[in-house]
Amino acid sequence: MPKMKSHSGTSKRVKVTGSGKLRRLQAKRKSGAAFASAPTTGSRKKHRRNAGAVDVNKSDVKRVKRLLGK
Repeated sequence: MPKMKSHSGTSKRVKVTGSGKLRRLQAKRKSGAAFASAPTTGSRKKHRRNAGAVDVNKSDVKRVKRLLGK
């Protein structure tokens, strides 16, 4: 059986939180700075880094998890 590969485009756009929720950026956000690590973006506060991040819709969770290989 071949290994299951994660979808590289989805993995760049969706983050899995520590509790297992899926977070994504809202539409029309230009950069992925909300998901970047603190050393990359400087010492911003947590709420600034996650500004514009929302949960993936409940109806899409199963599909996105499959794309991520989870």
